[in-house]
Amino acid sequence: MEITGPMLNRFDEILTPEALDFVATLQREFGARRLELLKARQTRQAELSAGGTLDFLPETKQIRQADWQVAPPAPGLEDRRVEITGPVDKKMTINALNSGARVWLADFEDANSPLWENCVSGHINLRDALDRTIDFEAGGKSYTLGPDAELATVVVRPRGWHLDEKHATVDGAPVTGALFDFGLYFFHCAKRQIDKGKGPYFYLPKIESYLEARLWNDVFTRAQELLGIPYGTIRATVLIETYPAAFEMEEILYELRDHSAGLNAGRWDYLFSVIKKFRTRGREFLLPERNSVTMTAPFMRAYTELLVRTCHKRGAHAIGGMAAFIPSRRDPEVNAVALEKVRADKTRESGDGFDGSWVAHPDLVPVCREVFDGVLGSRPNQLDRLREDVSVTAAELLAVSETPGDITEAGLRANVDVGLRYLASWMGGQGAAAIHNLMEDAATAEISRSQVWQWIHNDITLADTGAQVTKELVERIIAEELDKIAGEPGYDEKLFEQATALFKEVALDDDFAEFLTLPAYAQMP
Repeated sequence: MEITGPMLNRFDEILTPEALDFVATLQREFGARRLELLKARQTRQAELSAGGTLDFLPETKQIRQADWQVAPPAPGLEDRRVEITGPVDKKMTINALNSGARVWLADFEDANSPLWENCVSGHINLRDALDRTIDFEAGGKSYTLGPDAELATVVVRPRGWHLDEKHATVDGAPVTGALFDFGLYFFHCAKRQIDKGKGPYFYLPKIESYLEARLWNDVFTRAQELLGIPYGTIRATVLIETYPAAFEMEEILYELRDHSAGLNAGRWDYLFSVIKKFRTRGREFLLPERNSVTMTAPFMRAYTELLVRTCHKRGAHAIGGMAAFIPSRRDPEVNAVALEKVRADKTRESGDGFDGSWVAHPDLVPVCREVFDGVLGSRPNQLDRLREDVSVTAAELLAVSETPGDITEAGLRANVDVGLRYLASWMGGQGAAAIHNLMEDAATAEISRSQVWQWIHNDITLADTGAQVTKELVERIIAEELDKIAGEPGYDEKLFEQATALFKEVALDDDFAEFLTLPAYAQMP
């Protein structure tokens, strides 16, 4: 194994020969299967583009009909009523652990810009946090950890199967980003977590099939074997954030059943996946502007209801979606309106049977906790709510055309504005970007650019102006939005030049880029 990235301060503590050998073993044993599964994604996409559809799989019907349960909740994961998400920089590590949330999703994926320094220093921060040797000072403030008993349980989200780590190679080929992130954390922190009475826990992103979940389960089994850790110690929650995965929830839980901690409703990436998978199918799968696609849209309602029903049927936690609002200390009116929306969203989720939900900012923890406290009381979860009243068909999951809402110039401008701002932040090393009082990550940029692409390719006429969405119109709006941004404090011309070129590539090219992070990462040092 060869490391081509710079060895910065303390990197030798993480990139040890033993840790790299561990990652190399995983890469050699599982890298080829990962590539086969990525090819299977392409095959399925070709079938959908040719007129195929998604449905519950006939070949796995016996799994859906059989009587089985996932492993019981692991220590530190019994009560997940509030989970906070965020990147693994030093300040966020301390603030998230101290936030009062029950779980911290420590993110190497959508909220992390995968600069080499970010990826390796994140592992230093996690290990230091477990050793209680982490601290941070900024703006005259000092940040330190509270008592162990009050800290959130760490759940690490590695990169998805589609991403490489280009600064590390095994036998001359790039290491799978997921195995790099998982392997380094597991090698350094699994036993540390066990010693604290918890364990090595993970969130698994971008899974598209039960076979991809099976691969993760085999990785877990082998990793535990290599380090002498008992089988079943690892637990993983899978984000149901791709359209195909919504039709394979039970199978995904089954594949991971001895290592499963449940499923999560990843709403923004789910919308992106809807567009991506059926992008050639015309207006049947056309979505209105993103801010009007709420969780009460029929196809989104079907997705979340099925998720809760599936999880509780199998004894697994169902975790709700993200509240991305960033409270403003300057504008109480904005806060009042936004917090009421957050409260309504969490009230819907808790009433539907979810066992917990996500927030992006520590100031939202009390709101989410209060709502779930009102439903759970002293109970750790509501796994006993089996939701046997729920019966969701494939047609209901596919009913995208029933989504109410318009496509306006304001909505188009919002997609362009957020896409440009986020890509500039990501290229600059910040994967969690505060944009217009919302904490945005890569999923936001994906839905923004994919909607622009979809509208261009469906001859959409804007509801408020009557103009047709064309490449020329979008290019004009890009220029106008850039002029506005350029007048703001902290504007970085070079980063926005990169962001503009990238946005045009992934939103305006005739060929649809599978993930915008792939061409963006190729431009990173």
